[in-house]
Amino acid sequence: MITAGPTHEPIDPIRFIGNRSSGKMGIALALEAANQGAKVNLILGPTSLDSKHANITIYKIETAEQMYRKVDAIFNDSDISIFSAAVADYSPEEVAENKIKKSDTTLSISLKKTTDILAEMGKRKGASQLVIGFALETENEIENAKSKLISKNLDMIVLNSLNNKGAGFQYNTNKITIIDKANNITEFELKDKSEVAKDIINKIIELS
Repeated sequence: MITAGPTHEPIDPIRFIGNRSSGKMGIALALEAANQGAKVNLILGPTSLDSKHANITIYKIETAEQMYRKVDAIFNDSDISIFSAAVADYSPEEVAENKIKKSDTTLSISLKKTTDILAEMGKRKGASQLVIGFALETENEIENAKSKLISKNLDMIVLNSLNNKGAGFQYNTNKITIIDKANNITEFELKDKSEVAKDIINKIIELS
């Protein structure tokens, strides 16, 4: 199972809270896993990109809640789960039925926390399951990634830093560092995301 892309949290029928994730990294992971023979369930947030492969089943979602429900439904049957999606941490407490009209100079929106999908699945994972997370950091990158690895009971975490030129959202390239639960740290050079996907899948195979 792979999650990919952003989530869009509606404010009204027109507007939403989102992020700049394109889904490129998650889709590249799905294609690489499928090319290596895996049967892949790809849970894909709003993106113009797609992934066509005989071994890939795509489930398209919009919101964090929809992603959580789909992950919850198929996680127990997944041997390996890769959580590369950029899921919104917050969503509006109330969604307006009609478009919010411009009236005042400011607009306040109350937000509520979304379910931490990765943490919930980390609690549930069985002894034979592998759970891989992603961390996008801007400071104290290694320390924050290690903390996430431990707190969410992961087997491996893939670190992206927005301080690295050519890495992160929207780019066709990425520069990653992989940390596993044995505290092994492997740094990689800037590469095309299809090549990064190979590095990640091969590391997962080593853990299997």
